[in-house]
Amino acid sequence: MHGEYKVPGGKLVVVDLEVEDSRIARFHLAGDFFLEPDTALDDIDRAVTGLPVESDATAIAAAVRAALPEGAQLLGFTPGAVGTAVRRALVTAPGWNDFDWEIVHEKAVSPRMNLALDEVLTSRVGEGRRRPTLRIWEWDQSAVVIGSFQSYRNEVDPAGAARHGFDVVRRISGGGAMLMAAGQIITYSLYVPASLVQGMTFADSYAFLDDWVLQALRSLGIDAIYQPLNDIASSSGKIGGAAQKRLANGGVLHHATLSYDIDGQMMTEVLRIGREKLSDKGTTSAAKRVDPLRSQTGLARAEIIERFKDTFRSLTSAEDGAITADEYADAEALVESKFATDAWLQRVP
Repeated sequence: MHGEYKVPGGKLVVVDLEVEDSRIARFHLAGDFFLEPDTALDDIDRAVTGLPVESDATAIAAAVRAALPEGAQLLGFTPGAVGTAVRRALVTAPGWNDFDWEIVHEKAVSPRMNLALDEVLTSRVGEGRRRPTLRIWEWDQSAVVIGSFQSYRNEVDPAGAARHGFDVVRRISGGGAMLMAAGQIITYSLYVPASLVQGMTFADSYAFLDDWVLQALRSLGIDAIYQPLNDIASSSGKIGGAAQKRLANGGVLHHATLSYDIDGQMMTEVLRIGREKLSDKGTTSAAKRVDPLRSQTGLARAEIIERFKDTFRSLTSAEDGAITADEYADAEALVESKFATDAWLQRVP
């Protein structure tokens, strides 16, 4: 059995193993990481060999950690990364290049339509009726998009939203509110089969699915980093955040919003950002929390999006695709039955 895991911002971890009597046998670790002393590689191999095949990534990581000699240096990977690679080997999880990908970047639609498309396209991928897809959003009006479990009244100032021309909508994924000012952000969605993230913890899957965009940002000169659980940032501040929803049919939605040119003061007038939420970010000013891509690159929003698409193509061999007429029709029906209803918007008052 063979498993691979690319550490976000780090190195590739490769494992080969066999299974005998429900235990891991003849385990070997490899990769382009750095490890000192050399003999620690043998220590890791011995630590994993013999573990029960039902061992989760945490248990495997603990065994690796316990076997490392004092003062061992792991650069570009962690014991947890070894655990993830082992689990992916045991469930024969595919990698990015095992799928045929497409990129969709189409006409601007309403915020509600974008949310409905997310659900429809994720469902189609889960059913095997659509290839795994990267979609770049375009929208025709500004909106506040609140998380599936957020309280409407606790997150949004209705008067401020109306004053600044923001519609308020609710998405199917969890996480925090996204201020989607027209032309001021970049939002993308990944629709992938659950098999792509098999063997990963939920937290690991966030980092794994956002690694390509970190590479794109770094190619633009931004020292982009991933901050658990779901933030993308640089040394200058937060750039954006991601959220996920996993459907019962095996489709996984992973979407992220990155700030291009946000008005921090406006954000504080539209969102009810409490002091407690800000305090855990190490700042007392909401306006300082988000560092726009425009200030770090000097590039137009469209140029940054093209770099994103080029990077994704280079890593996955993705082809340009399109949303079909029946997918649009299904999304329009879902807008009417769900995303445009007060029952959905106020599901958490």
